[in-house]
Amino acid sequence: MYTELLTPPAQRALAPAKRRILETADVLFTDEGIRVVGVDRLIHDSRVTKATFYKHYGSKDRLVLDYVRHRHEKVAERAAEWAEQPTAEAALRLFLSDTITEIDRPGFRGCSFLTAAAEFAASTHPVRVLVAAHREWFAEYLTERMRALGHPLPGDAADDLLVARDGAMSGAFAGDPIAATTSLTRTVDRIVGEAAAG
Repeated sequence: MYTELLTPPAQRALAPAKRRILETADVLFTDEGIRVVGVDRLIHDSRVTKATFYKHYGSKDRLVLDYVRHRHEKVAERAAEWAEQPTAEAALRLFLSDTITEIDRPGFRGCSFLTAAAEFAASTHPVRVLVAAHREWFAEYLTERMRALGHPLPGDAADDLLVARDGAMSGAFAGDPIAATTSLTRTVDRIVGEAAAG
């Protein structure tokens, strides 16, 4: 079910104006939040007319859902690159390096999926459903990586890694980025050691 929810609608065939709206939303929603960014701001920063905006999206709600799918697609594309590494440990180390790089980005506000979920209280809201689908996909992806690493409990290790990443991203935004990334690194080191011990 989650794969169907996350499939972007002809993402690569977007009209230039629609792509510009989506890419503008990606920056504004990620850097400033979803609810605080209004349609007028999206139209202005996208350099489109109101008619063009509504032709392509009809409402801000539809754009928000496409934004979450777009963020998922970015993670999935990068995850495919992690999986292409010569060893499972190299894939895990690249995942760690990418996470630290993201945390070090100027203006970093935490995990965009967790931030989006926090803006919509009801667990049945379509945004929350998409975020949950993304997290289910990510947990399954990490489980496969842990299995390739030879971890004796790949599902548990994947859960530990996903929650450690959540904590690092939230902790880095709210507090000390160095402490947060160091803690995440310790988790990765522990998981690699558990796999080696078999």
